[in-house]
Amino acid sequence: MASSSQEKVGFENIEAADSDHVGGATKGEAAVTADDFGFTPAEQRKIIHRVDRRLVLTVGAMYCISLMDRTNLGAANIAGMGVDLMLIENRYSIISLVFFVTYVIFQPPSTIIVRKIGPRIHLAVITILWGSVMIGMGFAKTWEQMTGLRVLLGFLEAGFFPSCVYLLSTWYTRFEVGKRNSVFYLVGCVASAFAGILAYGLMQMAGLAGLNGWRWIFIIEGIMTVLLGIAGYWLLVDFPDSKRKNWSFLGAKERDWVCARVNADRGDVKPQPFSLAKYLRAATDIKVWGYAMIFFNTTTVTYALAYFLPLILTENMGFSVGASQCLVAPPYAFAGIVMFGTGWAGDKYRLRGPIVAFNCLLCLMGLPLMGFASSAAVRYFGVFLVTAGANANVPAAMSYQANNIRGQWKRAFCSATFVSFGGIGGIAGSLVFRAQDKPGYKPGLYACIATTLLSLIIVGALSLEFRRLNKKADRGEMELECDADDTYEPGFRHTY
Repeated sequence: MASSSQEKVGFENIEAADSDHVGGATKGEAAVTADDFGFTPAEQRKIIHRVDRRLVLTVGAMYCISLMDRTNLGAANIAGMGVDLMLIENRYSIISLVFFVTYVIFQPPSTIIVRKIGPRIHLAVITILWGSVMIGMGFAKTWEQMTGLRVLLGFLEAGFFPSCVYLLSTWYTRFEVGKRNSVFYLVGCVASAFAGILAYGLMQMAGLAGLNGWRWIFIIEGIMTVLLGIAGYWLLVDFPDSKRKNWSFLGAKERDWVCARVNADRGDVKPQPFSLAKYLRAATDIKVWGYAMIFFNTTTVTYALAYFLPLILTENMGFSVGASQCLVAPPYAFAGIVMFGTGWAGDKYRLRGPIVAFNCLLCLMGLPLMGFASSAAVRYFGVFLVTAGANANVPAAMSYQANNIRGQWKRAFCSATFVSFGGIGGIAGSLVFRAQDKPGYKPGLYACIATTLLSLIIVGALSLEFRRLNKKADRGEMELECDADDTYEPGFRHTY
């Protein structure tokens, strides 16, 4: 049934809940109605659709190019980079993992910086700068130069993903964010699907201007990044509560309505004055580290696939270089379908933990097939399951943590630590498939299975804890999730 109270607050595509609580307020109280701002339900839906088009699609497109830029090493390697830069022994793994050192170290300050100077300047500038670094990678003469450029790339990209995760969480209610996170990451997934095909096309430019084909992969994709960064300055939006100029995207009354509905959902739309002690106090909540560990486990698998799938298809399954570049696309396209489907189901049925667990099960079915089946066709089918489960868990894990925290600065800290652990997962993912283990890469497969099992255990433990805390709150024994100012939102309940 579609409740009238939900129509009034404009919760797009959200079905009536069976629980006694909707968002941060009990049914029938503290909800912001359309009458308070004069918007009809149809006008409210149009406002949310405008936010979707302007925010989700813009950051999705920018993340798409970000993901391509950090994961195109595999395509470049089999396109001749390994020979030209003499990537013998562990040099390729070193080039892969040094990116994540600076990527992890410089993420925590990013969510503070983006709050202070605004997403438009912060995200556009770092995108233009890392695009310039990408172009420079196309002219690297030695593996040491490539390593240095990857360190710089990690420094510049460090601020992007946590800032996007944080920005998205400020515009939507808790049971709208699942689909939006899925679409945001889905665009990047589509990029991964076609990045191999694009790289294969750019390889055909070999000899142009005396440059090998792998160099053109970096140069052309770097130019695309710079252009998208310039466009991003004009297209990106600020935080809904910001007083900075927001171009003609939404009027003041429309922004106030967005803030009011988010505030009715969880009561933390406006940040408290920044305090380093209060910002870091979020670190004392063990649940924050549980979310981060789930993301570490997830990205260990996603980055392992991103960096080594072309090599696995070539060396383990016997496909040619051209075929391997193109065969990367179908599993990622399938992952996009699973990603959006699970995001939609999570929002509709107000589930988070079971969605993460389902995606883990897909990985646990796919990894043994991928590594141990006798037929190349069956192993390739396993790639579909692993790619879908691991990549769909990125937005699923984002939504899991976003639904279960309150307070802008705790949200900022959570986004930074969450994505930092994802970067550490990138380091692990770039090391699990070692050259000495080819063509079977068995130790890497065991590592991926272990991290996926650990995610299942953590989700189970968190869900049991959420259930316990919610029951205590229902009995009036406690309130849940205070913000940085030590205030609680009556009616807030954890989502499990």
